[in-house]
Amino acid sequence: MQKRKLGNSGLEVSALGFGCMGLNFLDGKGLDKKDAITLLRNAVERGVTFFDTAEAYGPYTNEELVGEGLQPYRKDVIIATKFGCKDASPAIGLDSRPETIRAVTEASLKRLKTDYIDLLYQHRVDPNVPIEDVAGTVKDLIQEGKVKYFGLSEASSTTIRKAHSVQPVSALQSEYSLFWREPENEIIPTLEELGIGFVPFSPLGKGFLTGIINKKLEAVDRRNVIPRFTEENIKANLVLVEALSEIAQQKNISTSQLALAWLLAQKPWIAPIPGTTKLHRLEENISSTDIILSTDDLAKIDTTVNGITLVGDRYPEFLEKQIDR
Repeated sequence: MQKRKLGNSGLEVSALGFGCMGLNFLDGKGLDKKDAITLLRNAVERGVTFFDTAEAYGPYTNEELVGEGLQPYRKDVIIATKFGCKDASPAIGLDSRPETIRAVTEASLKRLKTDYIDLLYQHRVDPNVPIEDVAGTVKDLIQEGKVKYFGLSEASSTTIRKAHSVQPVSALQSEYSLFWREPENEIIPTLEELGIGFVPFSPLGKGFLTGIINKKLEAVDRRNVIPRFTEENIKANLVLVEALSEIAQQKNISTSQLALAWLLAQKPWIAPIPGTTKLHRLEENISSTDIILSTDDLAKIDTTVNGITLVGDRYPEFLEKQIDR
């Protein structure tokens, strides 16, 4: 597995990370503990060194799973986790008060079975707490050795700049894929200017770009609350997957691999974090790091995607309100 540095911070990670949320928290199809730990360790053995979790996933149980699964490899992996949701629940609201950040960090350290967190993100920007206070608190935690690097998630360019002036931001984690390209407008230029790495979550469009979603989701699927995943919008947006599938077939790769290879080709400081519960999907994703897309390939993909209008919001209303703009 190739390595990448997230901006100018010196934080080096595998080119492709692993989004751990779905191991026991997503789509109603989580793995049992033993199988989840086995998959985590298979990822490490195949070169993945970058793992993403959060106290809100579960809540709490995902961190515990990641902590146990990665404990034998602790010195060889980068673990990212997050603070910022009130009582670890985005549905309740946001809370990035300094005392909360400290309490969450201490609890996360215990659940992760470690004495330091490699990358600590603010999960969502709290409008009631100045970002300078948030950055200052994380700066103190870094000086204390409890955290190594500071990150933000779904933050605006203005917020990124304010935080970065207090404590250098090593990485921004936000949604970015061929299914959601908004970060190209302001975020990516800002990150490039400031030397900050980019960690796209949902790099496969919450599974849509795999090509296996073509009808109404099962009732237990958590994506049912997302407007883009209504039955009507799934049907309307399939034109994107069908178009990308044609390009992928010409290169003898899967649509998922095309989507990940495209992301990796955008900037050398981008490290996507796809998640999966299946070993063969993990291996398929990892193989995307070996795919080189030519200038012509990238131009063809851009032309294809730019000619398609996608429908449906990417979040339900209560989560849309938590996005920093």
